[in-house]
Amino acid sequence: MSDALRCSFPVLGVAAWSGTGKTTLLEQLLPLLREKGLSVAVIKHAHHQFDVDQPGKDSYKLRSAGATPMLIASRQRFALMQETPGQEEPDLAYLLTLMAPHHPDLVIVEGFKAWPIPKLVLYREGIGDPAILSDEWAQAAALTAEPPVALRPSVARLDLNNCEEIARWVSEWADQQRRTLA
Repeated sequence: MSDALRCSFPVLGVAAWSGTGKTTLLEQLLPLLREKGLSVAVIKHAHHQFDVDQPGKDSYKLRSAGATPMLIASRQRFALMQETPGQEEPDLAYLLTLMAPHHPDLVIVEGFKAWPIPKLVLYREGIGDPAILSDEWAQAAALTAEPPVALRPSVARLDLNNCEEIARWVSEWADQQRRTLA
């Protein structure tokens, strides 16, 4: 991992072109990783404007009035909203520092495919550029068919349709990374 992204926990990017099924895979993978005893945090990159707050709610009104950041909390959850005007792209290094107080066993980063972090690359035939499989940070490639480009020998090959196999690989990879960080 790049020096700028040194963390006290393993960070694994899930990189793929839109439409490949990143979120669908994570929805299936997260419960399996939890069953394996892993506490997994997720950072998701959004390519569009989004809002987790609702117009008319007090938190929305306060954020709109200039509160930065705005933290709203209840017995069940809390949400921290930070306006980032003028920021071209989210700073993954900063976002990872926000995860540190939670002491996750693993942080999965969905998107951010250009960042220099270890990656599980997903590829579905006919979706996006197969060059994504050649990413120098790829640790594993989950595919639905034979890879259209040669994978480096160090890249584990996984079946994109076998979530159990992917969960096993992620769990083993995270365990190995945690031992290295200790």
